[in-house]
Amino acid sequence: MTRKTPTIRNVLAAALLVKGVATFGTTGEVSADEDALVTFEVLTPELASELATNTLLACRDEGFQVGVAVVDRFGVLQAFLRDRFAGPHTPDTAARKAWTTVSFREDTQTLVEATASGPQSGARDITNALMLGGGVQILVQGRMVGAVGVSGAPGGTEDHACALAGIASIESQLPF
Repeated sequence: MTRKTPTIRNVLAAALLVKGVATFGTTGEVSADEDALVTFEVLTPELASELATNTLLACRDEGFQVGVAVVDRFGVLQAFLRDRFAGPHTPDTAARKAWTTVSFREDTQTLVEATASGPQSGARDITNALMLGGGVQILVQGRMVGAVGVSGAPGGTEDHACALAGIASIESQLPF
């Protein structure tokens, strides 16, 4: 068995990988000028809980009994509330709407039409994706930090409106 002699390029690439400073771009080339770590922002648990509460109260003010889920930017549940008469489907539905929002980086109200037919309709077959209005992005300085999902109002449009009201209630606490 013959062993190939490593080239200087391969040795340099291996050294950079061991040091943890190399990343691979789309061309497969090693690049040492990109950071090895990323940073991200999510709501605090306290603010996620406040958002869920305020969203539930906004829906209640309209006469709707709902479930409200708040997820972080990765779709992980941070807070959930279900009003006393909200249907048994609302916990799962609200969480799936919020998850769908962060997964597709789009409010579910927009996804309803975008996935109704054509090539994008296959997105409706993705496990846990739910193309019903009521999932809304939480944006801070143009970056998504999470999403809120609402389920239980008479329709997706009303769920969406409640989510927007909840987000508006915490906007003063978010950095701009």
